[in-house]
Amino acid sequence: MRVLVTGGAGYIGSHVVDSLIGRGDEVVVFDNLYAGHRSALHPQATFVHGDLLDIGQIKHTLDRYPVEGIFHFASHIQVGESMKNPFKYLRDNIDGMTNLLDVAAQHGINRFILSSTANLYDAPQRIPISEEEPLIPGSVYGETKLYAEHALGWMDRIFGMKSCCLRYFNACGAHPNGHIGEDHRPETHLIPLVLQVALGQREKVQIYGTDYETPDGTCIRDYIHVLDLASAHILALEALADGQSRVYNLGSGTGYSVLEVVEMARKVTGHPIPVEMSPRRAGDLAVLVADSAKIKRELGWQPEYDDLQRIIETAWNWHRSHPQGYPD
Repeated sequence: MRVLVTGGAGYIGSHVVDSLIGRGDEVVVFDNLYAGHRSALHPQATFVHGDLLDIGQIKHTLDRYPVEGIFHFASHIQVGESMKNPFKYLRDNIDGMTNLLDVAAQHGINRFILSSTANLYDAPQRIPISEEEPLIPGSVYGETKLYAEHALGWMDRIFGMKSCCLRYFNACGAHPNGHIGEDHRPETHLIPLVLQVALGQREKVQIYGTDYETPDGTCIRDYIHVLDLASAHILALEALADGQSRVYNLGSGTGYSVLEVVEMARKVTGHPIPVEMSPRRAGDLAVLVADSAKIKRELGWQPEYDDLQRIIETAWNWHRSHPQGYPD
């Protein structure tokens, strides 16, 4: 089938595009390259350099390339930045989503996959976290994703547009072939920051908080490999054929502490990777681990890269072969 992937030149989007084309789908990527990279795109993807804030560009794209489904990744994603510059997120993420849904409804598109977030669970009552937990966004970024999920509910009710909201935890790793990987600028994610120390690009890793109620005192997070995310997106698109909208949490179901990640990176890279202990950051929870039983039960999804060593090995392969990231 032919699908539209917004933000398809970004980290997760480019891996989904690669997987879609690998299975024979026709992919149209719509991206303004604000955070994406032209060289991350699969050569067989059709690329449209456009912005979701320009509804005319969206209309022109879907007029020219009729699609059967949409994967929506395009958004600003930094939790901390959203609390310092809320209007950037409230404007771009919400207006972009609204424009995209407006045009999709006009074109009769009835399958929509949303890249959502575990930041919707800022006060979980149970760990691991299921889809039944109360939705309490932990940031303005999370609030924009909650808006997107609610908007999709109305699209289903009014237009019959079926959707799947995928709330994922800590995306990480890279394609095992090493041709695409993680390149954020600035980088804020733990694993690439640790690997930048191994590459000599940083002196040390900052660890924020060593007095949490965890075995080693540092935060525990659920790390899910980007290709496992990609496979879940494709399964979700196929599942929408049954005419039922869905919501799933995506994680490995296993939590690793910050110190465990650093120690595994030392093992994989062979570098000492110095650390500096710092006070806690406001808003960080001690443990965030996903309960992904629902998507496993309903769609048969199984993470293939759920071992921390394998995750870091794929990331290290990418960063070592692309020490400056993508050339563009």
